[in-house]
Amino acid sequence: MIKQIAFDADDTLWHNEPLYIDVQNRFKELLSGYHSSEWIDQKLFATEMRNLAHFGYGIKGFTLSMIETAIELTEGRIRGSEIQKIIDYAREMLDTRLPLLENVEDTLALLAQSHDLMVITKGDLLDQEAKIARSGLQKYIKYIEVVSDKNRLSYVSILSRHGIEPASFLMVGNSLKSDILPVLELGGLAVYIPYSLTWTHENSIDRQLPQQGFYQLEHIALLPELVREIDRNLPEKHG
Repeated sequence: MIKQIAFDADDTLWHNEPLYIDVQNRFKELLSGYHSSEWIDQKLFATEMRNLAHFGYGIKGFTLSMIETAIELTEGRIRGSEIQKIIDYAREMLDTRLPLLENVEDTLALLAQSHDLMVITKGDLLDQEAKIARSGLQKYIKYIEVVSDKNRLSYVSILSRHGIEPASFLMVGNSLKSDILPVLELGGLAVYIPYSLTWTHENSIDRQLPQQGFYQLEHIALLPELVREIDRNLPEKHG
């Protein structure tokens, strides 16, 4: 039986990627006098990928990548007032209360009656903790883990710290790379719930997903019934 159900946060419990897309569109408008929208997108993405190892995930790393991209694409001609606009975008993002996805609160309330719930999210600690607090979901969540990245080692550390066996651990998320593949490789269970605007980086994987323990749902409201089926030991439902 499942002992622990863990959830990704951004774009699994609440809408997050639309906030980034909106700011990226404003960033492109800011630089429209220098380059095309397509080229700005390409350069920003390349800068983000290069900076992940240094700045990590989240709004602050995104902001630093926008500033670096702006300096590069304008060959240093960008004005201080334009840099200030980018910083203002970041403050606005950090202060925004993100709307919950449909059926999220009802689903967590129901599952919390029978299972311990956990949130495992990556990014800046202050930012992620603030989003969880503003979400109103803390009353259903027993454990919160904010990590710099979600990979095999980070899941091993979390499961070990909480005394959880992988076979009794279920992870729910919208990222194949962060939420699904590492958990399946450990022998855990993973439920993939696609989000329409998921960042390309999160679903680019270089290997085939293991089918044992893998499930895919259209939306989170279907999760309680799936959990009941798994707890009734129905292995034929895998895949």
